[in-house]
Amino acid sequence: MHILILGGTTEARRLAELLTAVDPPSGPRVTSSLAGRVATPRLPPGEVRIGGFGGADGLADWLREHTVDLLVDATHPFAGTISFNAALAAATAHVPLLALRRPGWGPVDGDDWHEAGSLAGAAALLPGLGRRIFLTTGRMGLAAFAHLDDPWFLVRSVDPPEPPCPARTEVVLDRGPFTLDGERALLRDHRIDVLVTKDSGGAATAPKLTAAREAGLPVVVVRRPPVPAGVPVVPGPAEAVEWIRTAYGPLTR
Repeated sequence: MHILILGGTTEARRLAELLTAVDPPSGPRVTSSLAGRVATPRLPPGEVRIGGFGGADGLADWLREHTVDLLVDATHPFAGTISFNAALAAATAHVPLLALRRPGWGPVDGDDWHEAGSLAGAAALLPGLGRRIFLTTGRMGLAAFAHLDDPWFLVRSVDPPEPPCPARTEVVLDRGPFTLDGERALLRDHRIDVLVTKDSGGAATAPKLTAAREAGLPVVVVRRPPVPAGVPVVPGPAEAVEWIRTAYGPLTR
């Protein structure tokens, strides 16, 4: 059985670990595909390919050429384009598709959340909320905030962001998981008065929400796009393995 994992996330790496640990070498063949947007990605076990496919048609061709039996979309919850292409490619190549999506976050008592449907919507909310912004939406979306000249932005990303960026920006290069004490210190030391984040879910970057709640800060949360219609969804790697076993039986030859 050949399983292609569209990855780059912690969950995708864990799924590759679980699948490659199944009675090697009799277990499934596992290939992980990484987009190549991070300079030094954490490579999962199994086979790895880096780079795009050339859209849905290119991915469909790859699925057929490499005799893929199952496509798992374990990309970031906000990687909407690749998820759409995956659904189209799977249908074109007649390959089953499974989506692995970590559960999203939700507000709790004490939170001051302001939801937005897009990065542009999040930027539109900022003038009424504060002037020192901790922006944790990733380096690829800074253009949505570039027109805001008055606020000061602290941007955290794994790799340096590319322009256009807001005029008043300080960049912190770091990779999660992050600790609650570290997030408290960051908000305090930079005198942050607003947090902006995507609803990425997961525990690795959740401490910033707790730190913001403790400090009484407003949080602008960008809602995640939906999974393409008709695609089965599981919340984690263990559930994905169980889904595969239920659908295909034992994962050994």
